[in-house]
Amino acid sequence: MAPMPSPETTRASAPQRDTVQPTREDEVAAAGSELIGGPMGRRAFTGRAWWSPVRVIALVMIGMFALGMVQKLPCYNGAWFFGTGAQYTHACYSDIPHLFQGRGFADGLVPYFDRLPGDMEFLEYPVLTGVFMEVASWVTPGSGSLVEREQIYWLVNAGMLMACAAVIAVCVARTHRRRPWDALLVALAPALALTATINWDLLAVALTAAALLMWSRERPFAFGVLLGLATAAKLYPALILGPLFLLCWRAGKWRAFGTALAGSAGAWLVVNLPVMIGAFEGWSKFYTFSEERGVDFGSFWLVLSQNSDQPLATETVNTLATLLMVLACALIATLVLMAPRRPRLAQVAFLVVAAFILTNKVYSPQYVLWLIPLAALARPRWRDFLIWQSCEVLYYLGIWMYLAHTSSGDAQRGLPLEGYHLAICLHLAGTLYLCAVVVRDALFPERDVVRRDGDDDPSGGVLDGAPDRFVLGYAAAHPPQHAAHFDRPVVRWGTGRTIGDGLSASGPVAPGSS
Repeated sequence: MAPMPSPETTRASAPQRDTVQPTREDEVAAAGSELIGGPMGRRAFTGRAWWSPVRVIALVMIGMFALGMVQKLPCYNGAWFFGTGAQYTHACYSDIPHLFQGRGFADGLVPYFDRLPGDMEFLEYPVLTGVFMEVASWVTPGSGSLVEREQIYWLVNAGMLMACAAVIAVCVARTHRRRPWDALLVALAPALALTATINWDLLAVALTAAALLMWSRERPFAFGVLLGLATAAKLYPALILGPLFLLCWRAGKWRAFGTALAGSAGAWLVVNLPVMIGAFEGWSKFYTFSEERGVDFGSFWLVLSQNSDQPLATETVNTLATLLMVLACALIATLVLMAPRRPRLAQVAFLVVAAFILTNKVYSPQYVLWLIPLAALARPRWRDFLIWQSCEVLYYLGIWMYLAHTSSGDAQRGLPLEGYHLAICLHLAGTLYLCAVVVRDALFPERDVVRRDGDDDPSGGVLDGAPDRFVLGYAAAHPPQHAAHFDRPVVRWGTGRTIGDGLSASGPVAPGSS
């Protein structure tokens, strides 16, 4: 009897299926398409014309980014420089022009090596973000008034961040070959347009999106290098190694995980080691600042603190936040190893990053950028995405109106404390709602829109179609039927037994055959 082909061989030799048209499977997308002429036809973008889904999405992203820049126009024309209240009432605040002088770039100081005047002492950003900020300062003219230089510095950074946004759109569009249009969720996300130029987070988001693209193309070392660079720009991308570890454990893909981990650690060290050696005190400022920073805007810890007669100490909050994050990760790990079908990488990555955001002691408005690409890959449904985005936009408006209230001293202006707490709760509720539907998709794979038409994990790289090697509980007792077969027994933890020789195309092995 001829040996049965492996799942990887079956996947590679399968005929290429048509591109998924969101207006044909998503009622919200179909209704929205009426604004531009109705649902697209089956043969749209299938010819050799210059227009392709990726190019359209990149142009839409650039257009939305430009609209976000226009929204900052009141601040560009003076609110950043001539009054603190106007930048809040117009909801156009940005850290970029303020830190041009506040972190020594206007004076030519070298990040991490030169000590800053005042209490901050050193730049409190990771090394690659510091490099990004420094490069923008090189392009900014050294002459002219400070206001003019701050304006140009913001424009230079906005141009560089626009390039990052275009990279994000292209990477998300190409991560799932059959679903490029899901990247429209990213390109049209209102929270992205509003928060893109508040800070420098888009650099890390772009590197993370590029890393996920490389993983989907089964290039684990390139994935690791890009993820390491992303971690050198912002800490959160390192969290994705946790989901990858769990999924590779379940699939037995240890070599791919080891390669990714090595690439990530190596890239992070290449960027950080020179600064660590040459200016350790400046390099460590980001980490000490993160630990010493008190409860701040946007977190549920702030709601608790502002409604308590005896707020928790920063050390206590650090400990409790860490414990909550560990608990959340333990629950996610249980989901990964016990789900009836191995969850998709994007689903687990979204849940872990969302858990970090929900439990953290601060939530800056631009942190939503971390989740937008992951949300589009994890749950590409317009209704759920827009519900979440609505909550984030309301929070975006809420924090600026609250700051307008506190900075003006006028009780009739802006949003009072109770209103701001409501905005925080809306942000938390929206994020928890999206987490809930992602968890539901993992527990009931037949409800996952990506898997509904027979796909497994198209953005999962070596995990796509791979058989399980290690599962727990329900997953051990009810093997999934999506894999072609197992070429090795699956370990059922805690019993010392195995689940037969594997699965065949006709379904799971008969009960008791182990």
